[in-house]
Amino acid sequence: MDHYLDCFFNYLSVERGLAVNTLNAYGRDLLSYSGYLKKYEKIDHPADISQLILLRYLTFLKNNSLSPRSRARSLSTLRSFHRFLLRENYTEHDPTALLESPRSLPALPRFLSEKEVERLLQSPTGDSPIAVRDRAMLEVLYATGMRVSELVGLRLGDLKLDIGCLNAFGKGSKQRLIPLGEVAIEILREYLQNSRSKLLKDLTSEEVFLNVRGKKLSRQGFWKNLKNYALKAEIKQKVYPHMLRHSFATHLLENGADLRSVQTMLGHVDISTTQIYTHVIQERLQKLHQQYHPRG
Repeated sequence: MDHYLDCFFNYLSVERGLAVNTLNAYGRDLLSYSGYLKKYEKIDHPADISQLILLRYLTFLKNNSLSPRSRARSLSTLRSFHRFLLRENYTEHDPTALLESPRSLPALPRFLSEKEVERLLQSPTGDSPIAVRDRAMLEVLYATGMRVSELVGLRLGDLKLDIGCLNAFGKGSKQRLIPLGEVAIEILREYLQNSRSKLLKDLTSEEVFLNVRGKKLSRQGFWKNLKNYALKAEIKQKVYPHMLRHSFATHLLENGADLRSVQTMLGHVDISTTQIYTHVIQERLQKLHQQYHPRG
């Protein structure tokens, strides 16, 4: 199996040019799959995999509490893998051909209220380089709705502060220009002028946001900091980086932005992906109506 997995990943990386994060997601799904085949089915060649074995694997995932959404994503990975094997004549059949994906209702994105966002943005206090950096990162994340991978991947050349924008490189290395608000620009300038050089020390780097060693700050490092600031802001629900992206989109629509503009800023290819936020607003209005209307 390892040989065929290597061939598949070479195809994904070289021919399809998938991003590192996407390759990592494929890797996690296929590592679980190959581990199951070796341990429970004693199979080490894809030609021996039948539809029944695949069904047993999906049942295994279900018994291990994977959600329908996660199982559907895993099956999508396996479809790509087995179609590749069939196309390259490594096997003579595709065991995923007749399988249907597990169905699940789309989960509504969780978001913060405007008051919660305000408390979160004010959580990094003081004038230390780290505090100024974190204020800038939180402000930019909320002002643009960027993904956290796009935020930590920002380079100096991506900043267009003279016109109040920045370039973001999203999924599939697609580029989009996103406007920045005045507050975010002001705090970002403060970080660039006064704090970044203190973190950089004697090193050189094109990365915008640096850690204490003068290197690029990782997604995990930012996530850890965000959780601490959420506790400091006394936000009761669990906060994760993508929640600020959800909050950005929801607050824009609540305040009158049109769906197409929000789609462009988020970098969604399909507007149906953006429409999930209209369901969030509808659900919220229904709850407010039930709570405050005399006949609710």
